[in-house]
Amino acid sequence: MANSLQELQRRLQHVFANPSLLTRALTHRSFSADHYERLEFLGDSVLGLAISDLLYSRLGSLDEGDLSRVRANLVKQETLHQLALDLGLADLLRLGEGEMRSGGQKRPSILADTLEAIMGAVYLDAGFTPAQALVQRLFQAVEINPQMDAIGKDAKTALQEWLQGRKMKVPVYKVVGTLGAAHKQTFDVECEIPEFRLAERGIGGSRRAGEQAAATAMLQTLQSKYPT
Repeated sequence: MANSLQELQRRLQHVFANPSLLTRALTHRSFSADHYERLEFLGDSVLGLAISDLLYSRLGSLDEGDLSRVRANLVKQETLHQLALDLGLADLLRLGEGEMRSGGQKRPSILADTLEAIMGAVYLDAGFTPAQALVQRLFQAVEINPQMDAIGKDAKTALQEWLQGRKMKVPVYKVVGTLGAAHKQTFDVECEIPEFRLAERGIGGSRRAGEQAAATAMLQTLQSKYPT
C-alpha cells in the first residue's frame, strides 16, 4: 500500500508532509470512523473556487449565468468520476467488506467524493495554492467549452440557474441525518433558500444523490409557487 500511495502522490504531483491526510481521503466510512467525508466537504469548496478562478480567467466574455453553467458541467459527478479513474483511485480505496462486495470500488459517487477529499487533503497539507494547482493539472485534459450544453442538466444545476436568473444567492445544502448500516447508508439532505424562507429535503444513497433529490423537491416547490 505504501508504494501505491507513493505512486499516487507522483501522479498528483504533490508529496504529503502529513501522509495520514491522504490515507484518510481514501477511506470510506464503511472501513473506519476516520473517513473522508469532512475532507470531501472541504474539497468541494476548494474545487469550486479553483474552477471558478480558472473560468473567470479563461472565459472572460461570459456572464455570470454562463460561467455557472460551464462550472456545473465541469464539477459534476461524471467528470470527477472519470478523473478519479484516470488517477487510479479505484484500486486504492479503503472500503469495508460489505461496501466492497456491493461494488463500491466502482461506484461513481464514491470515486467522485474521494477525489474531492484528496483536494481537501492537499489544501490542509499545503494550503490553497498547491490545491488550486492540483485542480488545474487535473482539468488540463478536460474540454472547457463556452458552449457547454445544459441539456440534461441535473436538478442542482437547474435550481442554481433558476435562482441566478433572478439575481438570487445559490441554495444551501446540509446533511441533516443518515440512516442504515455504513455500507448501505442513505443521506437525508436539506436544501434551503433563505431569501424565500423555504427548505426542502431529499433522500439518496450518497450525499450527492441526497442533494439532487432535495434540489428536485425545491424546484417543484418554486415552480408551483412562481410559475413564471
